[in-house]
Amino acid sequence: MNTEEELKEVTKLCRDVFTKKTFDYGASWRIMRPESITDQIFIKANRIRSLQIKGESLVGEGIVPEFIGIVNYGLMGVIQLKRGYVDKPDLDAETVVKLYDEQLQAALSLLSAKNHDYDEAWRLMRVSSYVDLILMKIQRTKEIEDHAGKTLISEGIDANYLDMVNYSLFALIKLVCEK
Repeated sequence: MNTEEELKEVTKLCRDVFTKKTFDYGASWRIMRPESITDQIFIKANRIRSLQIKGESLVGEGIVPEFIGIVNYGLMGVIQLKRGYVDKPDLDAETVVKLYDEQLQAALSLLSAKNHDYDEAWRLMRVSSYVDLILMKIQRTKEIEDHAGKTLISEGIDANYLDMVNYSLFALIKLVCEK
């Protein structure tokens, strides 16, 4: 498999989970402020790190579902930044999935450009490094959120969400496709 085929496989997994949860819960996540989405991503990344360190899960869920969650929450975060949060869900399932697909394509375009420039260096990295990078991006995102989204030189919150999505996609390729 090449990177493009592997990305299709792992993004299909993420999209499938997202669409099924949209069927189950609707667009309930639309009430979340971006800061809450950042915290949800933190919970998932922190759990992955904890499982990596402890080597076992007492809940029975592994690392792969958490990376899928980071991808999906990251894309929801970008949608929330663009559309704003609401007091009650305001979008039907078809619209939500369309917005998800648009942001997924934006993430994949960024990933492709960076992958070209970095010559697939991610393949030589450990999954634990992706987790640490995601946790660092979360800390950066929290700092930017604490400054009301203002930065002097750095990329914004949306760029950090997209980076978290892309690190998670790399991890999923290593965990799902390279077994």
